[in-house]
Amino acid sequence: MDVAHERIDIRPVEIKKNIMAQMTYSDGRAMTTKNYLPDELPFLELAQSGYANILVETTSETLALRFSKKGQPLLTRGKSEGQQILSHDRKKERLLDSSDAFLREVGISDKSGSIKPSMMDKYLQVEEFLRLLVPTLNEAMNAGHVRIPTSENPLKIVDLGCGHAYLTFAAHQYLQAHQIPVKVIGIDVRESSRVRNNQIAQKLGIESSIEFFAEEIASASVEEADVAIALHACDTATDDAIAWAVNRNVPLALFAPCCHHDIQAQIKIAPEPWALITRHGIMRERLGDLITDSLRIQLMKLQGYRVEAIEFIGGVHTPRNLMIRAVKTGAQPTADDESQYRSMIELWGVKPVLEGKLNR
Repeated sequence: MDVAHERIDIRPVEIKKNIMAQMTYSDGRAMTTKNYLPDELPFLELAQSGYANILVETTSETLALRFSKKGQPLLTRGKSEGQQILSHDRKKERLLDSSDAFLREVGISDKSGSIKPSMMDKYLQVEEFLRLLVPTLNEAMNAGHVRIPTSENPLKIVDLGCGHAYLTFAAHQYLQAHQIPVKVIGIDVRESSRVRNNQIAQKLGIESSIEFFAEEIASASVEEADVAIALHACDTATDDAIAWAVNRNVPLALFAPCCHHDIQAQIKIAPEPWALITRHGIMRERLGDLITDSLRIQLMKLQGYRVEAIEFIGGVHTPRNLMIRAVKTGAQPTADDESQYRSMIELWGVKPVLEGKLNR
């Protein structure tokens, strides 16, 4: 069933001393907000509108309801320590305190604890990545796909292509703040990044639980992880990250791809009637992005992952705002899954670099 909106958020608000339900409709490009009295809220319409994922957050609990392709409901629960805010025009809750020492050390905030204007987009990208990481991780642990960590055996998270390690340090700080024991590892090809990031870890006194290596992703010496993450690893570095995770059966992976030159360079002649799109440079580029990520997702599905593509941040902060979120369920792919993949690459005359990197 097609849905009218990509996402709908509902929260209680106080307007002129009346408690109302504020509904925000998003189609991925724009948002529309409407306020309803409680007895006017279109619950029946929402329940029958075809959405496959429902997340309910209270001040003490998080409920995640997902419907399988066969229509079976799957419910998971998690703890929450949220605070009810009824302000009509509330400011979005920040996950990372701008005065946190790690933000200053990695260069996102200044000495006064304020986010540098030039780094605001990166700060928000990292924060919104984390906003998806924690509930996704909790859901995967509750479903038994990711093990429950202990202080003796912490959750192992690997950031592939970590660069200046903005996300690496943020994930470490945020998960520890949520009482999730972690060991975080950053992989980047540059020796200068390894030296810089390890020095920052030592300065912060967290070198026992976060570590960096200067290695190619494809040949990284780290052989296992519970969670693999990557934020804007360039071009085929994202394919290296996906292959690293898939070949090691990593239970949970969240990747936000960057540029997509490989497939775009392979598209020589577009099949009809797609030439209507590919004759325009910017549209050709965007179509190439979609083809690339669609093939990546399908290849992961063929390896037993449940995969979805979602928007993790608004396009105003980065045009590369798509996230590939994957959970290893072990589900066997169907003949149709393989056929759809083959049909796609034959139609466009391309061969994804990822296919050659997977142990299929």
